[in-house]
Amino acid sequence: MALSQFLGHNPILQPCPNLFENRRVHSLRLHGSSYFNSKSRNVRVMVSANRKQVEIVYDPDERINKLADKVDNEAPPLSRLSLFSPCKINVFLRITNKREDGFHDLASLFHVISLGDVIKFSLSPSKSKDRLSTNVSGVPLDDRNLIIKALNLYRKKTGSDNFFWIHLDKKVPTGAGLGGGSSNAATALWAANQFNGCLATEKELQEWSSEIGSDVPFFFSQGAAYCTGRGEVVQNIPPPVPFDIPMVLIKPQQACSTAEVYKRLQLDTTSSVDPLKLLERISVNGISQDVCINDLEPPAFQVLPSLKRLKQRVLAASRGQYDAVFMSGSGSTIVGIGSPDPPQFVYDDNEYKDVFLSEANFLTREENHWYREPSSRSASGPASDFSQSIP
Repeated sequence: MALSQFLGHNPILQPCPNLFENRRVHSLRLHGSSYFNSKSRNVRVMVSANRKQVEIVYDPDERINKLADKVDNEAPPLSRLSLFSPCKINVFLRITNKREDGFHDLASLFHVISLGDVIKFSLSPSKSKDRLSTNVSGVPLDDRNLIIKALNLYRKKTGSDNFFWIHLDKKVPTGAGLGGGSSNAATALWAANQFNGCLATEKELQEWSSEIGSDVPFFFSQGAAYCTGRGEVVQNIPPPVPFDIPMVLIKPQQACSTAEVYKRLQLDTTSSVDPLKLLERISVNGISQDVCINDLEPPAFQVLPSLKRLKQRVLAASRGQYDAVFMSGSGSTIVGIGSPDPPQFVYDDNEYKDVFLSEANFLTREENHWYREPSSRSASGPASDFSQSIP
């Protein structure tokens, strides 16, 4: 595939239609044999004074059908929505320059993968506050959370007065270099737009999202993109690798501070490979160890020396099992491309008894639709062991 075709224009950022019709509750209606009919019963009351029998017949059909009619007539077009919020990996990540504003310019192949959270949104009767709950500890539930930031931003941009109850079923570990929080923010913007009849185009949502974080705009691509600038310049590309290539994600409990990683970055020691050449080689030959360059690995390994040891051990134990082993983002997730199975030492060595493990595949989305949760996912780790919510 020619690089010019590979990076060609792909007009995905179009106004999105309202994808949700009025949710009618036909399941409440009673046709033939039903749960409610099976519960219908005659109640006989014997009056002892004159031995008259009074029979009271309870039949819920009429009441339930009236309730269904009321819901049909009064329900808003959309009152509840559950969305998949997938994470990403950086197949390669080049740091090309330090900017005057203190940020760094990068060039990276971002790709969505099948590991993700599920976020449930419900319209709230409140006109002043969102309410967030989650299944994990340590996740902020106030406006420090990127979901709340995204909803506040949407209201600011559109004038919407909708507020929400949100439940975050968290599967993506934090501090992993997988963009889980950024994905949550993008998903919240998409959800708010659906609840409001798509007041904004996808392009507007993408532009607004850069105010939340550099990685957020990427999730408004179709799942594969060449990202530059701080990461907010997103060039949608056709998927460069097959979807059926498996991978394993291994994340130790320790996280890498992104700020600390960049603080230790030395630009004169980074790779000199042209990132466009890396992109072209991947599109032609697929993923291999020599193209999965991450300039943030050396400083991340200084911050967390055990992460360097983990990568080295995965490489040594793979024996051809993986096409490439590399760190995603600023860490601390190590990715093995080519197999969904971690090396045996991860199970045998007590040092790794608390690591997060997940298999995954590459994922994209259809135009004007959000990402769909795969039919099966396999993830294990501390993220499922906690529960936290606000009253």
